[in-house]
Amino acid sequence: MKMIKNVIVLAAALLLGYSANAQILQNGTPAPAGAIVYSLPSTTISLKVTAVHESFVAGPYAKYAEKYLGVEARTESGDFYTLGAIEMIPCIEADPSVRVAVSLGTSKTASANFLNFCSQGLIITSDSYTGKQAQWRFPSAANNSDFASSGATSNLDSRTTTLYKSVKTAGGLEKVPVQQTQVVEKSIERKAEETASMIFRLRQKRMDIITGDTDATYSGEAMAAAIEEITRLEQEYLSLFIGKSVTDEQTVVFDVVPKAENGSKQMYIAFRISDTQGLVPASNMSGRPIVLELQQDGPQSAGTSETAASGKGRIYYRQPATMVVRLLDGQKEIMQGRMPVYQLGQTLSFPVEIAVK
Repeated sequence: MKMIKNVIVLAAALLLGYSANAQILQNGTPAPAGAIVYSLPSTTISLKVTAVHESFVAGPYAKYAEKYLGVEARTESGDFYTLGAIEMIPCIEADPSVRVAVSLGTSKTASANFLNFCSQGLIITSDSYTGKQAQWRFPSAANNSDFASSGATSNLDSRTTTLYKSVKTAGGLEKVPVQQTQVVEKSIERKAEETASMIFRLRQKRMDIITGDTDATYSGEAMAAAIEEITRLEQEYLSLFIGKSVTDEQTVVFDVVPKAENGSKQMYIAFRISDTQGLVPASNMSGRPIVLELQQDGPQSAGTSETAASGKGRIYYRQPATMVVRLLDGQKEIMQGRMPVYQLGQTLSFPVEIAVK
């Protein structure tokens, strides 16, 4: 009987030796031989931001637009950036600061539970990484030479002046008027006036074609082609007053990693937008900041985070905290949503020998 009791105790000891054993590895601590090393998940908030870039060149007749056309035109050239679209994506990665070594032993239940926790994202293998491509698009610039071929009239003008020369007559010297014609360069305002007149004539011509009040007969494709060409010329001449713009898009991906030690309400400068450079990182002080705010959504569930260095028959996992995420441009709220953030939640443990059905 005594021998049977000794055999039972020895068998129990062997089974205990093969049970799952998890250990949180401190910095520099080597993993035990034969152990599986995993990490706890960490949430990275990825912001895919698209900015609309406008490169504007003011027209040479901009300051005369209101006088001759009755419209207001911008008089200063420059580059302008505005936020177009923002996509906020939570990415799950392995937290390099928390590594756990677990020996599953020969237990099929422990192995099944470990794989189940992996599939649910509560634990993550240490070599996992969510790769993303950050694409930069260099902005296009409007060219001042676009106005070179848009002139509606000649650059030269004829000016007649009256000169007087002295002629000797019987009664003495008399001044005799003599007309002289000179070719001079037109002033900017004169060219603006003539271009405005050309625009009004084009508009009247287009109206005459549409209403049929012309000597020529237009029908079908001929009418469409004539109207299209008149409209094209009108836009070319109008650009001399209202200027020309070239627009494109700049898309950049910015990542924000919330820190657990910053509390339940956190604020980060996600990126900046500059009037001259567009989307720039938070470290570039030339732009205005776009702030990412995180606040815990309600009280955290009751429970105690596991801080022990090891646990017999248990594995460690993370329960994420649900955060309300807001993106702010000054006092203006750009977007808001709810997002689970793992590193701001609790670190708990689970007995892996329990069969989960």
